[in-house]
Amino acid sequence: MKNKLMFGLWRYILNIPPFLWEQQISKAKKKFSIEHAFMTPEHRVVHHFVVKQLPIAGKSLSPETVSEELNMPLDRANLILNELEKRMTFLFRNSQGNVIWAYPVTVEKTPHRIAFSTGERLYAA
Repeated sequence: MKNKLMFGLWRYILNIPPFLWEQQISKAKKKFSIEHAFMTPEHRVVHHFVVKQLPIAGKSLSPETVSEELNMPLDRANLILNELEKRMTFLFRNSQGNVIWAYPVTVEKTPHRIAFSTGERLYAA
């Protein structure tokens, strides 16, 4: 079944020819690379940190918390948080500047509840 794409439609399974979907995957990879080219390893560390910490903390994370926990200067943490928020795909902060969601989790109430195997409960962004 390697390199096959199948589509279920009612009681039928249709094979999708590779030339139809391989080109779309190639386009998506290029778009992803372009959109995420701004991210340095520090950006990824900050994003991964807030995604992991929001469920543990259960409340918004301040730039000071991010700075302290990652041993990063506060101005650098703020700059990275600003850049991630500017892209509107990775995180969002409230009016106080605290991170309230980092995809895929949020501390703001949504209709989507999630529970982690470690016991934390939160909302999905």
